[in-house]
Amino acid sequence: MIYSMTGYAARTRDVERGALHIELKSVNSRYLDFHFRVCEELRVAEPGLREIIGARLSRGKIECRVNFAPAAARVQQQSLNGELLERLKSFDAQVRAELPLAAPLAVNDVLRWPGMFGDDSLDIEALLPACLALAREALEDFSASRAREGEKLSAVILERVARMRELVREVAPRIPAAQAAFQEKLKQRLVDAIGSCDDERVRQEVAVFAVRIDVAEELARLSTHLDEVERVLKAGGASGKRLDFLMQELNREANTLGSKSVVSEVSQAAMELKLLIEQMREQIQNLE
Repeated sequence: MIYSMTGYAARTRDVERGALHIELKSVNSRYLDFHFRVCEELRVAEPGLREIIGARLSRGKIECRVNFAPAAARVQQQSLNGELLERLKSFDAQVRAELPLAAPLAVNDVLRWPGMFGDDSLDIEALLPACLALAREALEDFSASRAREGEKLSAVILERVARMRELVREVAPRIPAAQAAFQEKLKQRLVDAIGSCDDERVRQEVAVFAVRIDVAEELARLSTHLDEVERVLKAGGASGKRLDFLMQELNREANTLGSKSVVSEVSQAAMELKLLIEQMREQIQNLE
């Protein structure tokens, strides 16, 4: 299967003290480039996330966001830490006795005091497996998203391949007759130009030029490269770099075809081939 480097997925899972949320998104890149946005409580999960994601992907700029949202309802149901509250009252009274102008503790300050609702620290050891499991689920959705995009890109490329094959089939039968007519015209021009020169010399010059304008090899290599493009797309996997190299080879053959052209049909075909190759290259830039 062909994969695009563009994808998106998000998953949420309820855990004991709240909810975990993971978001994955990616764009094209020459290499595998990670960018993590992980909440402080789960920083220790980053190496595991990197390993899980790196095992499935080979190219792309990947952004991974991991957040933990505490359960608000659970906080509301908890009771205040009476012992801690008494200690804060004692500290508040002592400070104001020494500093009469000091402001008393506000209710908001008390409620936000660490440990006021009991032990609110996260159990990272218990939360880490849930985080990694959620990452694997998100990665499945993420890979499916990239696969759907890759399938569409592959279809676009195959359409261009089919059109290029059609151009080669249309132009190939016309080339021998067109080249023969051009050679005859060239022969007449040579005779008119050098007049007294013998026929053998004229035939040699025409034969040399005929070799220079022969495009049979270019057409054959174009077909071979198109076969390889179809094979790579059918094989699937990480194929972007291979296909990009094939675009370079196809473009080289199209350029040579245009430079050797002595008839308008071949020149027009070469121009359309180059346009189709560029359209394929743009799509291939997004393939893994």
